[in-house]
Amino acid sequence: MQVNIGRLRGGYCVYWDEKPSGKRKRYQLKARTRAEAESEGRDRYLKESQPTNGLTVARIWETYIYHLGTKPTAKTMGWTGKAVLLHFGELRPDQITVDDCRGYLRQRLAAGRKIGSAHTELGHLRSALKWAGKTNLIDRVPFIELPPKPDSDVRPLTDTQIVRIIDNCLAPHIRLAVILLLTTGGRVGSILDRTWDKMDFERGVIDLRKSDGVTRKGRAVVPMNRMARAALQTAYDSRQTNWVVEYNGKPIKSMKTGYYAALRRANMVGVNIHQIRHTVAVKMLSAGQPIEAVSQYLGHSNTAITYKTYARYMPEHLADAAEILNIDRFSELARTSQKTAK
Repeated sequence: MQVNIGRLRGGYCVYWDEKPSGKRKRYQLKARTRAEAESEGRDRYLKESQPTNGLTVARIWETYIYHLGTKPTAKTMGWTGKAVLLHFGELRPDQITVDDCRGYLRQRLAAGRKIGSAHTELGHLRSALKWAGKTNLIDRVPFIELPPKPDSDVRPLTDTQIVRIIDNCLAPHIRLAVILLLTTGGRVGSILDRTWDKMDFERGVIDLRKSDGVTRKGRAVVPMNRMARAALQTAYDSRQTNWVVEYNGKPIKSMKTGYYAALRRANMVGVNIHQIRHTVAVKMLSAGQPIEAVSQYLGHSNTAITYKTYARYMPEHLADAAEILNIDRFSELARTSQKTAK
């Protein structure tokens, strides 16, 4: 729901349109400044919109999205809420049980959705209710059981595949974006919103961080390797705007059309853009880079995230541990058996 601050009788007011009736609610505020009005307006909205029999999940969900503002999660929850609220929307938080969570999972799987999607949807429900608890909108936060998050089945790209993708990026801005994805390990958003002041040619670093910090995903400052420098220098020499990735004198919001066109030309349909970031991590780990370094490169907030996602791609670090379990006499028997078999 959109909650707005306006002017009324020389002061400030808060107003919003009730759903589904569309009836407008408006209340005079005591605030003397815009900042005070924003704060008081939120409190008034929460007070006036709370049902007499307690807040429902639907109302909490709506209010939490309003609280998130322009954060990417707010937009995502607009989509996940379509399924979550059909199942939980009319319930109060204190009515939710583990059986409800399991029933939701069964329902989503029966509808053909993947377990990862259900994990995300229930995770958003958990986040909204935790926020409601922290802000004292509810007395007790119910336990929301999440299904186990499935391991990623995304395979890293080979060097040959990488070359094919780049060679088939005919548009210069798409080619540049793909090269930056491959050399920085950044997410698409962190590449497309970069300006030239974030590219330090003198120090040889690329800053993927957002100056305002409005992102739930980690971003890093990474070295500018030779491949990235060459592509960036070419783009810099012909730049028309302050945006690193630009098309027709404007920044771009999405590279999907150009990227998937390149995949079709390369006969590699089905390679997700995020697979590039996955490839970066696996290539570094396979080359023996410490997982701490890889974690920092990817902008992870802690190494636990990196371990959970990528440890299965570094089985060689268990070789010494496996060697400890050897018993010499049986090892000799194994070697003798191998010779006899030959």
